[in-house]
Amino acid sequence: MNSRSSDTFHSDDSTFDYIIVGAGSAGCVLANRLSASGKHSVLLLEAGPKDSNIWIHVPLGYGKLFKDTSVNWMYQTEPEPGLDGRVVFQPRGKVLGGSSSINGLLYVRGQHEDYDRWRQRGNVGWGFDDVLPYFKKAEDQQRGADEFHGAGGPLAVSDWRHPDPLSQAFVDAAAENGIPTNPDFNGATQEGAGFFQTTTRRGRRASTAVAYLRPAQQRGNLRVETSALAQRILFEGRRAAGVSYKQGDTVRTARARKEVLVCSGAYNSPQLLQLSGVGPADLLRQHGIDVVLDAPGVGHDLQDHMQVRMVMRCAQPITLNDIVASPARKLWAGVQYATLRKGPLTIAAGTAGAFFKTSPRLATPDIQIHFLPFSTDKMGEKLHAFSGFSASVCQLRPESRGTLRIKSADPAAPPEIRINYLATETDRTANVEGLKILRRILHAPALKPFVIEEVDPGTAIVSDEDLLAHCRRRGSTIYHPTSTCRMGNDPLAVVDQRLNVRGLDGLRVIDGSIMPDLVSGNTNAVIIMIAEKASQMILEDAAQARQPAPSMARA
Repeated sequence: MNSRSSDTFHSDDSTFDYIIVGAGSAGCVLANRLSASGKHSVLLLEAGPKDSNIWIHVPLGYGKLFKDTSVNWMYQTEPEPGLDGRVVFQPRGKVLGGSSSINGLLYVRGQHEDYDRWRQRGNVGWGFDDVLPYFKKAEDQQRGADEFHGAGGPLAVSDWRHPDPLSQAFVDAAAENGIPTNPDFNGATQEGAGFFQTTTRRGRRASTAVAYLRPAQQRGNLRVETSALAQRILFEGRRAAGVSYKQGDTVRTARARKEVLVCSGAYNSPQLLQLSGVGPADLLRQHGIDVVLDAPGVGHDLQDHMQVRMVMRCAQPITLNDIVASPARKLWAGVQYATLRKGPLTIAAGTAGAFFKTSPRLATPDIQIHFLPFSTDKMGEKLHAFSGFSASVCQLRPESRGTLRIKSADPAAPPEIRINYLATETDRTANVEGLKILRRILHAPALKPFVIEEVDPGTAIVSDEDLLAHCRRRGSTIYHPTSTCRMGNDPLAVVDQRLNVRGLDGLRVIDGSIMPDLVSGNTNAVIIMIAEKASQMILEDAAQARQPAPSMARA
């Protein structure tokens, strides 16, 4: 398949002001905001189906969707040298709402310093003070509006509805280890231990499909096409002029009067650009793709958060493992959820958590803990038969960098994903030191009434060398790939500060792939903020383009 700048559009093609490729965390936001005035026609393309699967809307349902090919791309990495040559499963949403429809629901923004670092690297307008208004604009905070939060926005942000003694004991155990209790990880400071907030409302998931797209779908100027896999972006010279997409056995094309907006995520956005002739020239020619723009940064700088779990055998039958093992308790959990939208089915992929520094030399936390009142060998697989709970270490700012490259000119073929986990000494040291601190928390007095033993890695694993070997043997993704279409001003930057693809016209990338580097926390809230900010920039640019040019004054 060739990507040619001379593509023609047939007479039956549809034409829109904006074409959005990908109805995920960013795409649904853009579809809502760009269609709101009624002045612009918008086409939203999604490769997956509608979000009609019942488990999408039940918070704990993410476990059911983890390996559901109907709503999940189910990618995997190439063998990872730093993880004993293992391949690492990479779930990604393929459904309206994208990964916001299948993720763990945690609402975490990262640290103020993350965004100030973006700005200091030359990305004007992306410091914390610049992006905070867009976090607030998106948010419908259960606790109400304040200096750091908004109320009345589309995105529901709520406190957890199923407090349990294990999660509270974890917060208390962290305090016993010098980690202060923090009631709001998204407030004045991130450091401390506490309970996560989630993108839920009254016990149901608030994906971007629910929060943003559903209220907009009845607008006459918005068209949503599902099961529509983008084949390539169509160019006229160096201007993005449309998109070719496939539905069933039919290939269709749509024309964009103003812009094509690529919102397909950290894996699919660089994949689509490369398939369209925008990427490293040698890679494109290798697959017979004509080069529209030699852009070596497309697919470069791939980053992800890795996690390493510890599993504890619980002394009391109060874990989700126990509920799942008991038909009567499972039935009661279902009744609780059906009648009150409360109970175990509202558990997100982290009930309590903590952010802390592994060294006093650090200015901000470099480790995040996710605590869960259940245990399993791998996410998406059966829970352990014993009473168990778990907690994982996640290094917040990894130095390791990887790549995303197409392996074929076929848009349906999965890309080559290389993340290079644990490639640097900093990353290896942070994970080992993080595990040591987590172990002290899990064996602290507050948790002692609940602990029989440490199951994994087990107390025989003590030395730094053995803990690092455990990281290599058990480490996995925590599902936060970013930075493959990085924003910046250097030769490898793909987009500029207004998210325009550098060197091309009429084309922007808007999703987690544009992050200059990873934020210090979960990424879904950040991607929604990026799309809120981008939508305003797009509307500003459209308004400016409509303004008549100033007339020349007569001499």
